Amino acid sequence: MTKSLLLIATLALAGIASAKTYDNMVIPAPTLVSGQEMAAGEYSIQLKGDTAVFTSIDTDRSYTASVKVESSTKKFDRTAVDCDSKSGAQVIEWIRLGGSNTTIQFEN
Repeated sequence: MTKSLLLIATLALAGIASAKTYDNMVIPAPTLVSGQEMAAGEYSIQLKGDTAVFTSIDTDRSYTASVKVESSTKKFDRTAVDCDSKSGAQVIEWIRLGGSNTTIQFEN
């Protein structure tokens, strides 16, 4: 029984350790991320492998999206978001995560 609990605790900690939270970002207007509409507001960004989790600071609602992770040789000073307008809607194309050399790209 003790070995089972130790294994479960170790796996849980490994899952927590592998997720990294980055600078918050502000979305000024409703925006699509991988087909999901995110309301305007401030969001925390957590990267778990090839999945990005956006959590609203105001409502605690979370959105998940599959992403392609790319590394740069340069560390980014702040989080930057690139949006495009498609069929009248704002769509996030990529995010450069501040404090890292990571860019996440979305399939929209």
